[in-house]
Amino acid sequence: MTDSVTSLLHAVDTLDWDGVLAVLADEVRLDYTSLWGGSAETVPAPEVVARWRGLLPGFDATQHLTGPVLAAPDGRRTTTVRAYHLLVEGDRRDTWMVAGWYDLRVAAGRIAGITLHATYEEGDRALTEIAAARCAAGAGGRVA
Repeated sequence: MTDSVTSLLHAVDTLDWDGVLAVLADEVRLDYTSLWGGSAETVPAPEVVARWRGLLPGFDATQHLTGPVLAAPDGRRTTTVRAYHLLVEGDRRDTWMVAGWYDLRVAAGRIAGITLHATYEEGDRALTEIAAARCAAGAGGRVA
């Protein structure tokens, strides 16, 4: 069961969207409120992929490093995370890093819930705006 967590983060970092879909349940409860505010929501897996495709390829690299994945009998998985997001433009080389832990819900081997508990950040979160703009323009970073 912990393989699904590792598989998800590896697929995200390698932009393997079919691999992401393979480990997500049909609908996923996303909760990034500790980082972005707002409220948690439940969205179809293809929408999760569409959102991530609209941001992550705009970075020149991402890397989600986790600690051991702890499994609970109720299907919850917990792991610490440091998520690095690198953006390079000319002489500019910036990294935005988010640290914290994930609570994930796994049902039938697929991830049905992702909650990030962000504890701190380093770097400039505004890099996400540049990465999203690159994706929208179809150029820059790892946009194909």
